[in-house]
Amino acid sequence: MAALELQGLTRLYGEREALTGVSLSLRPGQTLVVLGPNGAGKTTLLRVLATLLRPHAGEVRVLGHKLPDEAWAVRGRVGLLGHEPLLYRELTASENLRFHARLHGVGMERVQELLEAVGMATRTQEPVRTLSRGMVQRVATARALLHDPELLLLDEPRANLDPAGAELVEPLIGPASGRTRVVCSHSPEADLDGADLVLGLRGGRPALLASPAALSSTAIKDLYR
Repeated sequence: MAALELQGLTRLYGEREALTGVSLSLRPGQTLVVLGPNGAGKTTLLRVLATLLRPHAGEVRVLGHKLPDEAWAVRGRVGLLGHEPLLYRELTASENLRFHARLHGVGMERVQELLEAVGMATRTQEPVRTLSRGMVQRVATARALLHDPELLLLDEPRANLDPAGAELVEPLIGPASGRTRVVCSHSPEADLDGADLVLGLRGGRPALLASPAALSSTAIKDLYR
């Protein structure tokens, strides 16, 4: 069974086509890297896969379930790390994770485990609004992993992280995590090594779909022109 199966996925914003005719298949444990300029449809694709947006045409199956009809069966098995951290600014890092842990029925020991893993164990009692952007990104990473998701949806996951922070989160969200991953990236050199399949979007339409080995540097450059 494919982890992701897309056939002609189309998503509209009013009359504008944000995604048009996206088709691909991804097996469990594989990584899809999505490339493209700003406004290409990368974030829209993640939001459809996360069940936050409904497809307007085509067929979308995530972890064996058809969207949007079976979205309820998918949500607890997907972890989303997007541009927005999905954290309450007035709550502390620990309070935020404890809140999300209760939503997922996860024990408090998992909260402490992840705070330590992302290097935030000594800053747990500080409100999120007082933390640096890099620290917020670390806490958001822990939040996305709390329920041990099978599928990780990552939108520029290294954003705002310094080298030390990136090194801490890499084992958790990188290829070594063993999870099925969809990674939206502006840094092909950082993500293609761990990719099994690369989708290039331009204007919401697939401009390339290939394995990393089959991609040339020219094809990637052309995507951003």
